Amino acid sequence: MSVEIDVLDEVTPEFVRRIEASLAEGRTEDLRALLVGLSATGQASVLEQVSEGERDKLVGVLKRDLDPEALTELDEEVLEDVLGQLDSKEIAAAARELEADDAANILEDLPEDERREVLAELTADKRAAIESALAYPEDTAGRLMQRSLVKVPDDWAVGQVIDYCREATDLPDDVYDIFVVDRVGRLRGSVPLGRMLRAKRPVSILDIVDPDIPSLPATADQAEVAHVFRDKNLVSCPVVDEEGRLQGVIMVDDVVDVIDEEAEEDLLKMGGVGSDDMHADTVRTARLRAPWLMVNVATALVASLVIGQFEGTIEKIVVLAVLMPIVASMGGNAGIQTVTVTVRALAMGELTAANALRFIAKEAVVGGLNGVLFATLLAFGVIGLFGDWRLGAVIGAAMICNLMAAALAGALIPIGLQKFGIDPAVSSTVFLTMVTDVVGFLAFLGLATVFLL
Repeated sequence: MSVEIDVLDEVTPEFVRRIEASLAEGRTEDLRALLVGLSATGQASVLEQVSEGERDKLVGVLKRDLDPEALTELDEEVLEDVLGQLDSKEIAAAARELEADDAANILEDLPEDERREVLAELTADKRAAIESALAYPEDTAGRLMQRSLVKVPDDWAVGQVIDYCREATDLPDDVYDIFVVDRVGRLRGSVPLGRMLRAKRPVSILDIVDPDIPSLPATADQAEVAHVFRDKNLVSCPVVDEEGRLQGVIMVDDVVDVIDEEAEEDLLKMGGVGSDDMHADTVRTARLRAPWLMVNVATALVASLVIGQFEGTIEKIVVLAVLMPIVASMGGNAGIQTVTVTVRALAMGELTAANALRFIAKEAVVGGLNGVLFATLLAFGVIGLFGDWRLGAVIGAAMICNLMAAALAGALIPIGLQKFGIDPAVSSTVFLTMVTDVVGFLAFLGLATVFLL
């Protein structure tokens, strides 16, 4: 939270306009003075807010003054553009200052030949750490973990551990836990730093170790990592290989980024957007959004076919054409509420086979209660406007049917998609819209055909 407040203080709209004015007037030294004084997050924020042409000029001004941490804060599209303005030596200089996992995230999308050039500029140890990170799939624990940690043998005493920590030159800046391993590197447990400092020097490290700490396999998906950190309230978590050997540690700051990414991804998918395209060019943005709109066209055609079956009824009672969108719209909005709650509960692991039936039943009752409430309001409104109690009864009954169907569909569709291995955030809304439109039009026009003609 404090970082966000600092960025808001640093990068105000007025500050960005000063940057743009200095660029337009060619005041390079003023630009450098303004940008170098920013935090890494502030520099990233400026680079994301200016136009692509202005961004290229800014990178040219900053070059080696660009904070390497700023690269880790950039949107993927902007990062690609910024890296395009840097040569291999400049990218390598930034990679030297970053943790291996962050450096890997920056280098992964570079062309293979350019990536090799960058890696060739690094020390053997740094290159090996980055290549080890790149060996894991992008969204796994292996890519999130840091190799820099405090690892000690299980036959040491507390005094030996303290002396080692004082004398070692390659320890991480932030240490929360001391990890204890056996002779072959298998994890035995961890010791919180505070507990170790309170222990006497002759005490064996195994006497104060916590052997039941959670650990994650290097192949674990980043969503699973986030669940473990949230459920266990962790600050750090060790990562192990298939034999239980310690490979690295994931810190909570990296998990916060993962939680943000997962939430953003689900939000974008529910809106029919495959990825964040805010910084993409216009043509690419249109191309990214077109496939989902095509799916919506197909489902809309299904609803229009239902309406077509009642063409004669609509011709005889024209007012039905005015009222039927109300029923479909109310069902759609009610269904979106249920879908949102369901997808969120599935993502958080709160909705399982144990409570699914209870959840579905509750949503059906909620849909029914809201259906009765709004059916009553709408029926009296229609009777007041058109003076026809039968028309009011028809639209009220259709409203109850559609809101109950929306509630059931909003719960069942995401659960069913997940059961078949499909991300419920991706497809739920489009299928829900089809259900609420079809049920709404069918119920309203069908009842009108039976009772009003």
